Amino acid sequence: MKTQLISIITCPECRHKKDEIMPTDACQFFYECENCKKILRPLDGDCCVFCSYGSVDCPSIQEKKDCCKSK
Repeated sequence: MKTQLISIITCPECRHKKDEIMPTDACQFFYECENCKKILRPLDGDCCVFCSYGSVDCPSIQEKKDCCKSK
């Protein structure tokens, strides 16, 4: 299965949605909602904001890698 690089991030505060391209070489620990300006951080147990608030897990998780823990 091909790794998906676009994920829709949904802000838990205002429910704003935005398509974002996920990085393939690093995890994204912070994301600012362009609508309400809330700074999103990964939920406990998740490696990045895409795994917590995105429609698709980050590329590392999709590829069954250990994500940021090995970097």
